[in-house]
Amino acid sequence: MKEISCKLLVIGAGPGGYVCAIRAGQLGVDTVIVEAGKPGGTCLNVGCIPSKALIHAAEEFEKVAQMAGGNSPLGISVAAPALDLGKTVAWKDGIVSRLNSGVAGLLKKAGVKTVHGWATFRDGKTVAVETETGSQVIRAEAVVIATGSAPVELPFLPFGGPVISSTEALALKEVPRRLAAVGGGYIGLEIGTVFAKMGAAVTVVEALPRVLAQYDAELTRPVVKRLAALGVEVITGAKAKGLSTKGDALLVETPDGKDARIAADKILVTVGRKPVTEGWGLDQIDLDMAGRFIRIDEQCRTSMRGIFAIGDVTGEPMLAHRAMAQGEMVAEIVAGHKRGWDKRAIPAVCFTDPELVTVGLSPEEAKALGGEIKVGMFPFAANGRAMTRIGEDGFVRVVARADNHLVLGIQAVGQSVSELSTAFGLALEMGARLEDIAGTIHAHPTQGEGFQEAALKALGHALHI
Repeated sequence: MKEISCKLLVIGAGPGGYVCAIRAGQLGVDTVIVEAGKPGGTCLNVGCIPSKALIHAAEEFEKVAQMAGGNSPLGISVAAPALDLGKTVAWKDGIVSRLNSGVAGLLKKAGVKTVHGWATFRDGKTVAVETETGSQVIRAEAVVIATGSAPVELPFLPFGGPVISSTEALALKEVPRRLAAVGGGYIGLEIGTVFAKMGAAVTVVEALPRVLAQYDAELTRPVVKRLAALGVEVITGAKAKGLSTKGDALLVETPDGKDARIAADKILVTVGRKPVTEGWGLDQIDLDMAGRFIRIDEQCRTSMRGIFAIGDVTGEPMLAHRAMAQGEMVAEIVAGHKRGWDKRAIPAVCFTDPELVTVGLSPEEAKALGGEIKVGMFPFAANGRAMTRIGEDGFVRVVARADNHLVLGIQAVGQSVSELSTAFGLALEMGARLEDIAGTIHAHPTQGEGFQEAALKALGHALHI
C-alpha cells in the first residue's frame, strides 16, 4: 500500500476544491487533491457550464424558428430550421472537455499532485484512496472537505427510465416530445425553458403557490409571462405523486385535491440538492453538523482542528462562486495568512428567460430590519440598448437606507442581466451609496445605464422616466 504525506489535502476537485488547491500551490503549500471523477465537479461537468451551453443553443434555435415562421420583427426570414440535439450535446461536451483540461493544467502548473479515486477518512489526518492501481494512504497536516452536493431523489420518483435528474437532462440526444418538470426552482425552469424552445411540450409542477419562490413576485413576473409565451404550462400548488404504471405519465394531486395524469416522455425531477456527506467515512471523525450540512465557522473551520469544509457541503447558498471564495480563503489560512469571511453579499443568478440577478437584500428583507428604506426601479422599456435587443421586458431595482443612502440590495430581471451581477456585487462590497452609483458615468447605450437610473430614481430625479 502506497503512502504519501503533504501539508494540505483537498477532497473534491469542484470549483471550491480546485481553487483552494491552486491557490495553496501558488503559495508554496505542498498540496494533494483527490477527485473520483473529472476535475471541475458538478458545476463544470453536469451543471453550470453545460446548462448555459444548451441555454444558448436553445436561444439560437428559437430565433431561427421565429425567422422561419415569418415572426421576426427584424425582417429576417429563413428556411425551416432543424435541430440535431446529439450534435448540440457533442458541442457542449467539447466545451466541458476543454475546461476539464484547463483545470488539470492549472493544478499541475501550481505544483498540486492529483490523485484519482475515492477518499475515505481513517482519522482526522489520514485518508485512504481507492485508485485504479490500488489503495493509497494520504497523511496531511490540514484537510479540506469539498465534496459538493447531488440532486435530491424523491422516494416515489426514483431516478431511472423516464425519470431523470438535471445530469441526464443535459445529456439527452433527442428532444423529448413531452417533458414534465417536478420543481419550479431555477434548475427546473432553466432546463424546462431550454426544451420548450427546442419544441417540447413542457409542464412544470410546483408544490408552492408560485415558481421561483426564493425571489419576490415582482422580480419573477416577467419570467412567468415569458413561460406562458413559450407555451410552458405551470401548475402551482400541486404535488407529484409518482409514475404511472406504464411509465408514460406523471401522477399529480392538483390544487383542488383531485388526481391528474400529465403525459410525459421524460420526467425531470429538480426539487433541490443535498450535501454529499456519505461514503467518505465522516463517521470516523465525528464532525459537528448543522442539519444535513457540515458546521463551519467564519474561516470554514469545522469542529475538528485542522479540518476545513467549503462549498455546497456546508450549506446555502449552494453557489460555485461562494465555494471558490471559501477555497481561496482557506488556502491562504493554511499558508499562514490572516484571513476571514467578511463578504457583504454573494450574487445569485437565475439563467431563465429573462435572467434574474439578486445581490444583498430585497425590499421586504430590508424593511424587516427596521428603519426606512428607499427603492428605485428603472424599467428596461425605457433603455435604448434593451429595446434594440428586443428584450425590454424587465427592470433594475436598487434598495437603500433612507437616512444615509447606503445600498442594501440590488435586483434585476431582463435579457443578459447576469452580466450586470459583477457591478452589483462590487457596489455592495465597496459600501456604495446611491450618490456613488448615480455619480458614476455609465457607458451609453448599455443596459448598465439602468443601474444608474435606478439609483437616480431612488434619489428622486431619474432622467429617462
